[in-house]
Amino acid sequence: MKKGNAVLTILLLCTVLVAACGQGATARATPGGDKIKVLAIESFLADIAQNVAGDILDVGALIPIGVDPHSFQPTPRDVAKVTESDVLIVNGAGFEGFLEELLQNAGGTHQAIEAAAGLTSRSAREGETAVMSGEGSKIHDAGDPHFWLDPHLVVRYVENIRDGLSQADPGHAEAYAANAETYIARLQDLDTWIAAQVKQVPEDRRLVVTNHESLGYFADRYGFRVIGTILPSVSSSAESSAQGLARLVDSIKATGAVAIFLETGSNSQLARQIAQESGVKVVTELYSHSLSKADGPAPTYIDMMRYNAMTIVNAIK
Repeated sequence: MKKGNAVLTILLLCTVLVAACGQGATARATPGGDKIKVLAIESFLADIAQNVAGDILDVGALIPIGVDPHSFQPTPRDVAKVTESDVLIVNGAGFEGFLEELLQNAGGTHQAIEAAAGLTSRSAREGETAVMSGEGSKIHDAGDPHFWLDPHLVVRYVENIRDGLSQADPGHAEAYAANAETYIARLQDLDTWIAAQVKQVPEDRRLVVTNHESLGYFADRYGFRVIGTILPSVSSSAESSAQGLARLVDSIKATGAVAIFLETGSNSQLARQIAQESGVKVVTELYSHSLSKADGPAPTYIDMMRYNAMTIVNAIK
């Protein structure tokens, strides 16, 4: 992993985009000891940050549960939430395509933390781009921002959030550090648990087809192979082509893949068409971009990863 300064990265972004964001600006607790207002863009990111903040701060999420960040369009109310926040936590790595306009509209002075700062985008594995639908994988052009689907990489998220919150609220730096250490241990346990579940699947069956290029880091970490995607992009807002879909059907038949995996909220029409032509099943309701509601199967990041891992394992073992 490359080292980087998450706080500085976004502060420089704010300097360019928003005149009111001065370089080196930081959020501070208000006189009288009021809590600083922390807002994360995505729900899974808010949960990760809440584990670092503990009971010191309340971390909100900008994007509602179940909404795909790739297609999210901020409303005036969302802009107001950002304006009212002291600290903004973003995934970064190009994931939030709406971020530039959002910061321009919000104005004000904020400290922003890029959770993925210091991580390097994956490169497509050998043979991976050849079977992506459409004109081929866009991973080399845009980079893949879905780092959080590998718990091992989320350790860097925790470290960046810890450092950012400590800069914003130095009086609680020791508590943030202790909380981060505890949560990192839980992430390491999660990583070990997922690897153990995956061992139930023979290596030659660890083949996944997805709606778009989102499971690359998960696949790399646990020994899966992404043999194709319906949409030829790291964004679910991309479009497929007839030639690309035909190529994907051929690839599924040639490799013996048994399932197509879709995220919650995905349109399953194309997936079911491909499944019918290739003789595989469609598995829906992976929680990759959003947590579930509190009474659902993925109310926290760790729950989300456990649920996804078992869903994938049970579908193909």
